[in-house]
Amino acid sequence: MIRMLASVTNPDETEIAVTAGADLIDLKNPGEGALGALPADMIRACLGTVAGRRPVSATIGDLPMVPADVAAAVSRTAATGVDIVKMGVSAEGDPLACIAAAAKARGAAALVGVVLADLIIPTHDLIRAMADAGFIGVMLDTGLKDGRTLRHHLSADALAAFIGQARDAGLWAGLAGSLRLADIDPLAALGPSILGFRGALCQGGARRDVIDPDRVAIVVQAVRDAQLT
Repeated sequence: MIRMLASVTNPDETEIAVTAGADLIDLKNPGEGALGALPADMIRACLGTVAGRRPVSATIGDLPMVPADVAAAVSRTAATGVDIVKMGVSAEGDPLACIAAAAKARGAAALVGVVLADLIIPTHDLIRAMADAGFIGVMLDTGLKDGRTLRHHLSADALAAFIGQARDAGLWAGLAGSLRLADIDPLAALGPSILGFRGALCQGGARRDVIDPDRVAIVVQAVRDAQLT
């Protein structure tokens, strides 16, 4: 089963996503970058809205790969009570050391790594390092948010290879990155664990706009339908 992840920014958007049937609620601040972090009090407010009805993840921000900084951000985010902490992985600094540092700082939260596919190649070594550190999943996303989708950066064969490597390592394999309705069928055919969305859920299709209940419902249904074909 492919789960639909909806990225939201506040309690109102959170309720929209839950009501529309999103499987995973992802908390982030699109105004602060690809993986911009929300303030802790906003994360807690969104958790209160979800009230246990869905798993909730939260991003730690677009951080350089400095282990101490990543560990501190993971610890702060985990302390809010989210189920999953998502940390970006880029080519700057020492990503392998950051993966290890995040694992020590996660507390009771699970960890998902997010490889920004337009900034770093999602190598087998990165995926294996996450699995060895106890991560539960790895996602591909895009960092630049320049109008190109994940499929502009990686071929279907490369995406299928990523999914296979993640699964072989025992990890969820998620795909995100400015995905649109037209991306759902071809990506679902590759068998990912998760498809993640923000812009496609928003009024006007821009990721900094507010999400629209009808758009969320359409994407939820499209992900479900794609698994029946």
